[in-house]
Amino acid sequence: MPDDPPQPDAAAGPVIQLDLREPHRHLVQVTLLLTPRCLRPELQLPAWTPGSYLIRDHVRNLEGLEVIQGDSNVVPIRVSEACWRLPLTSLAPLVVRYRLQATELTVRTCHLSADHGFLALAGVVLEATGERWNPHRLELLLPEGWQAFIPLPAAADGAWIAGDYDRLIDAPVEAGPHPCHRFSVAGVPHRWVTWGGDLPARDPAWLADVERIALTCCRLMGETAPASDDYLFVLHLLDAGFGGLEHDHASVLQYGRRALAAPGGRRKLLQLVAHEYLHQWNVRRLKPAELTPLDYGRATIVSGLWFAEGVTSYLDLLLPLAAGVGTEADLLEDLGADLSRYLLTPGRRVQGLRQSAEEAWVKLYRQDASSADSQISYYLKGAVVALVLDLHLRRHGSSLGMVLRGLWRSHGAAGRGYTDADLVDAFADQAPDLAELLPLWLESTDDPDLDAYLADVGLALRPKPANEPFLGWQLEEAAGGSMRLKRVHRDGPAERACLQAGDELLALDDLRLRSLEDLALALAIPTAAAERQLLFCRDGRVRLTGLQPDSPAIASWQLVIDPERDSALKRANRQRWLSLQP
Repeated sequence: MPDDPPQPDAAAGPVIQLDLREPHRHLVQVTLLLTPRCLRPELQLPAWTPGSYLIRDHVRNLEGLEVIQGDSNVVPIRVSEACWRLPLTSLAPLVVRYRLQATELTVRTCHLSADHGFLALAGVVLEATGERWNPHRLELLLPEGWQAFIPLPAAADGAWIAGDYDRLIDAPVEAGPHPCHRFSVAGVPHRWVTWGGDLPARDPAWLADVERIALTCCRLMGETAPASDDYLFVLHLLDAGFGGLEHDHASVLQYGRRALAAPGGRRKLLQLVAHEYLHQWNVRRLKPAELTPLDYGRATIVSGLWFAEGVTSYLDLLLPLAAGVGTEADLLEDLGADLSRYLLTPGRRVQGLRQSAEEAWVKLYRQDASSADSQISYYLKGAVVALVLDLHLRRHGSSLGMVLRGLWRSHGAAGRGYTDADLVDAFADQAPDLAELLPLWLESTDDPDLDAYLADVGLALRPKPANEPFLGWQLEEAAGGSMRLKRVHRDGPAERACLQAGDELLALDDLRLRSLEDLALALAIPTAAAERQLLFCRDGRVRLTGLQPDSPAIASWQLVIDPERDSALKRANRQRWLSLQP
């Protein structure tokens, strides 16, 4: 950073300078220039990244904070874990400097290496008192050969201008020597940037398929063009990984090269594209009232996350097919996998859908060995309820798409946040009985009548039983030829045997266990006793317990076209459903 940075123009708002020129150090050098608007201003770093409902305490990565006013150092007074008050004697301009460690590679955090830089600005830029709704100017200093990709208007001198602090925080920064491909959707400019490869160059049909999906999202929302007037896709193509985060004018995606090369891998990446792109409307502009405006300093309970994420998770399966990318067989396979995962998650009997959304901050993003037994993802159950809602609405001559378009017109396009009551009213307006059914599905831990709704479109779920007795555990092979319990199912045989996650299995009925193959061979040996003798180690002590297996459980569910249910009428209903038509 220059020793004597230019003094800020108070009317123009704060200036943020980010120096990434020593990427091997994994440190971002930050200079914030501003003119204070009071004598006791505060500087605060957000505690979370919007779109990911977890307190991340970004301040843990901040170091070396110093504040200079003229020729004097101002000593910041820490008033909370991520907030400092500045005791000033004048309103002369300030220079604020600090460093941020950028070593966490997710779509919600910051990562700087010799290959690239990615900055989620919620973890980078301090908010100054009185500046939230003022313009912010962003300047970057980059290594030679790098360029920056940011979904903000560019100034003539190479900087970027955000209309206010919220728009700045919503702008992800990707930098590096990356290829950039430009294309358009309904005349709106789009960019595709990949770190870790050049997907559009390797897959010539890629951008055309992305455009088809984007246009299908527009049609679903009843619009002729995207909500953004200039859109950026950033893909981190890694050895392994999966994730995405939505922004008003961008999507940041992470995907594994191995997964992409696997059967169905390309299709699943397109579904991720569809999911984040649809968020351009649902979540970013059509949003829960609790998120208008955002509170960056604390967790905000949002019971409508089931609609924001669950509906989007359901539609991301159908959007590629409706766009002409994929087949009906692909859709049944992918939807069947989600329904199977839902039905095999015992936590759905413990936590309701609304409760899952309200507890997102403390449960969904803090998984442990017992999570599957005590909770259900609002993404997953939200998608199941969205499927049921869509098929229910079709019985009334409507569809989920019609409800989504109505809410967009009444709330999203008007900049109004929706409440739980607004959602129920929107659905009940299309099917009056949903005024009672929808609240029940949101609160209850009972499953909706999936079988009856799937029958409407000639489908059925078929169970596939496991080949071996149910032991009520999930194992992982550890280094050195050993096995440990990764998970113990609630109310299962392993729990009844007083086993717990972390236990190391040593022997079953006097047969040594070193691998899953050893366990399968030991279980295959006939025994007259119902109870098996299991030797295990916990905390360095060897113990013996009796393990009594249950009958084989259902290993998975498969979604199929049922010849006994199918008919010309149901096939027509199915085609309208799959093409997102009422």
